[in-house]
Order: sequence, then structure tokens, then C-alpha cells
Amino acid sequence: MTAFFIAGTGTDIGKTFVTAGLVKILKDRGRAVTALKPIGSGYDKDNAAESDPGQLLTALGQPITEANVAKICPWRFKAALSPDMAAAREGRKVDYAALLDFTTKAAANAEGTLFIEGIGGVMVPLDAAHTTLDWMAEMKLPLILVTGTYLGTISHTLTAVDALTRRGLRLASLVVNESPGSTVDHLETAQSLAARVNTPVVTLPRNALTSNAGFVALEALVSG
Repeated sequence: MTAFFIAGTGTDIGKTFVTAGLVKILKDRGRAVTALKPIGSGYDKDNAAESDPGQLLTALGQPITEANVAKICPWRFKAALSPDMAAAREGRKVDYAALLDFTTKAAANAEGTLFIEGIGGVMVPLDAAHTTLDWMAEMKLPLILVTGTYLGTISHTLTAVDALTRRGLRLASLVVNESPGSTVDHLETAQSLAARVNTPVVTLPRNALTSNAGFVALEALVSG
């Protein structure tokens, strides 16, 4: 069993796109693979196919039913807010101990490769006392950090990398996913980051398919 945590430098940065792409390319190679999106905000059950867990189920080749969504995404909230705020709107909260137990057991029992997709950025609040960074630090899984190419991304990315390394976490790869509408070149962004981080940097041009060299490079890293 091999497990990776898919983190992001912010919201809507492409974590699900990267996770689904990795699932597809491993499945195409006949590898056992599964994926989880334990927490999801902005979830609309009437549009489940477009949701993050829905996209992961499609990549896994599984039907998008509420039961299947619940299996990979137990904590789902309607509001597109941080989990603590989204849960509060529904009179609920993220049970951090249960979340950690769920993902720890999944990592221990998964066959093949498991991808655990986080939510939002590195320090998104999960409840009153914990952030995504705390969750990742307790899981101690190698990370795939996804960032964009918007103006300001280099500072955001280096800040995230600093926070992760200070907690003793290992970056398996940094993925530079081209931001829609960005005027910043994705290759220049990747070159600048590669000079400043001690981890492989992979680039994904906009609308890249799983046959793209970036996904092939990622597949080699997670399979190595």
C-alpha cells in the first residue's frame, strides 16, 4: 500500500483535477488505486456529478450515488466556506478525531495506491482547534502540493512549503497547475519555484489530459 495526501496552496487550485488525473492514469496502467475527499464544502447533492467527490468517483469508474459519495466524502456541507464555518451554518462540526481515524484506517487498509485529497489551502480551519496542516502532520503521509500560476502564487507557494517543512512533512512533488485566465507563464512559474524548493516540480498546462507529460511524470513519482 502507498498513500499520498493531495494538498493545495489555496481553494480552487486544482487538487481534484490532479487527484482524478492520477487515479485515471494508474487505472489505465492496471494499478489498484482509490481516492478519498473526506471533507467537502459547497456540496450540492442535486449536482453531485460536478462535485469534487463526484469527479473522483467518475475517475474511479464508480457510479455517483449518495452512498458512494458518502463512502469517500463523509463530511459534506452545503456552504462553500471553510469546514468550520460551513459546518456551523448547519449546526454541525467536523469531528476531528473521527476524521483522523477515518483517514488513518483508510491508509492502513487500502490496496494499491491511495490518494487523500484535502480541502482548501494548507491552513484551512477544520474546527475551533485544528487546521488542515494539523491533519496532514498527524497523518505523516508524503504530500503532493498543487499550486497555480496566478500573480502572487510564488509567495503563496513558498509560504505553504515553509509551513509544511516546519512540521516535518515530506513533499513528494510540487505541481504547478496553470490557472485559468492567468497572464503568468506556467513554465516560468515552475522554473522560479524549482530554484527555491527541494522537491520535483511538475507542470500541467491548462486542460492537460492524463496523457500529458506532467501526469506521466507524476505517475512515475507516485509509483517509484
